Amino acid sequence: MTTTADADQASGRRRAGLTLALLAFAQLIVSIDYNIVYVALPEIGSGLGFSAQNLQWVVSAYAVAFGGFLLFGGRASDLFGRRRMFVLGLSLYAVSSLVGGLATGPGLLIAARAVQGLGGAFLFPATLALVVTGFAEGRERNRALSVWAAAGASGMIIGSLLGGVLTEAFGWQAVFYVNVPLAGGAALLAFTLITADGPREQGRAFDLPGALTATAGATLVVFTLVQAPTSGWTSPLILTTAAVGLALVAAFLAIEARTADPLMPLRLFRNRNLSTGVVVTFLFMATFGTLLYFLTVYFQNVHGYSAMETGTAFLIPMVCGFLGSMLGGRIATRFGVRTTLIGSFVLGGAGTAAMALTMTTDGSYAALLPGLVVLSLCQGVIFTTMFAAASTGVHPYEQGIASGIVSTGQQVGSAVGLAVLVAVANAGTAGLSGEELRSATTDGLRTAVLVATAGIAVLVLVALNFERTPKQRPAEASADSAADLTLSAS
Repeated sequence: MTTTADADQASGRRRAGLTLALLAFAQLIVSIDYNIVYVALPEIGSGLGFSAQNLQWVVSAYAVAFGGFLLFGGRASDLFGRRRMFVLGLSLYAVSSLVGGLATGPGLLIAARAVQGLGGAFLFPATLALVVTGFAEGRERNRALSVWAAAGASGMIIGSLLGGVLTEAFGWQAVFYVNVPLAGGAALLAFTLITADGPREQGRAFDLPGALTATAGATLVVFTLVQAPTSGWTSPLILTTAAVGLALVAAFLAIEARTADPLMPLRLFRNRNLSTGVVVTFLFMATFGTLLYFLTVYFQNVHGYSAMETGTAFLIPMVCGFLGSMLGGRIATRFGVRTTLIGSFVLGGAGTAAMALTMTTDGSYAALLPGLVVLSLCQGVIFTTMFAAASTGVHPYEQGIASGIVSTGQQVGSAVGLAVLVAVANAGTAGLSGEELRSATTDGLRTAVLVATAGIAVLVLVALNFERTPKQRPAEASADSAADLTLSAS
């Protein structure tokens, strides 16, 4: 009997490990897809006849749909089943990627990117909810989130490198086609590795008015933030979309306060960890999350790196981010999530400031590297622990919408931070060319990164509002290490 029990336990651990690997792979797909098209943009523009004005929508269509539908996707995960939404999200990725690769004009490609973003809006909260509900709160969940976050942290950089390799070797279409077997294969594996969803809970209604106002309002707000730097913050289009978007968000909040089964229960914000987590993910993406863009501009426009050289330059921070994500769960288990986050913000801010000060016209990659290594390690730790902190204390039935809320903060933070910091970086470059433009670009990038550093300092103050979590005793930590080795071996 003991042998049978041990075999069942080992089988359960093996299945849990395989399921976690699939969830991490899905997160890798989301992260890669967010960034893989950047280095292919020049070829996409010339190949499909994009204008300089509308080429940005190859990126922006994805961001607008992703951010606008996250609350919808999170609630759908809770009501209709996480495995169903996981498979739906991956299927949308696979089909839209195939259409994107076959596109012969700008309109179809932009539409395909929007559907990819819609797939992400279903996939991301379902994946995060499956991680959170599938592993017990504490060490087990922290470790699972470490693996999940490591995939996400490395995916952004892998996207840059893979985009350069595929574009140079096979053309821009390859950055879309690569998703078809990856997403399609992961969707099929879900039926084997993820436990089937049970029947829909009786008595729970889908809040259609809330879904419509939330989705339309969030989409218009994200559209405003993405398009404003190009159209101008005072243009009629931006003023109109901002006003309508904010009005719809206000209507959504009024609906949620009155409906019996809301899309986003406002009582969730009474959870101190969740409400603080939304602000943390917003500021994290507005600061740390924008640095990849400014480094790309610095490498290519100031130092003349090619797409391949830029991708290669990101290999070291990619490895550091991966290591930080893998260590984040263990550090959080040992010292507590709150302490881990605060320490990582402090060290990450110091690394960001150090990197900014070495961004000069004649600066070398070697000089940049120490600060880049420190901030990348901390970024990996933070990406793991901020989601663990935000999900603490949330009922399992509401982890999907909680993930959607936190993820919406993440997406809006990215749009706001990039819009503000790009404006700071470009403030002194108008009308310049040649060496003057190169020098002004460097100064602007350095200033933008220093402003991001100030934002990271604010993050430290916000993170103080997280509830304290108990440290783990040394004996428990030793047992956990042994358990990790056993699970890894299985």
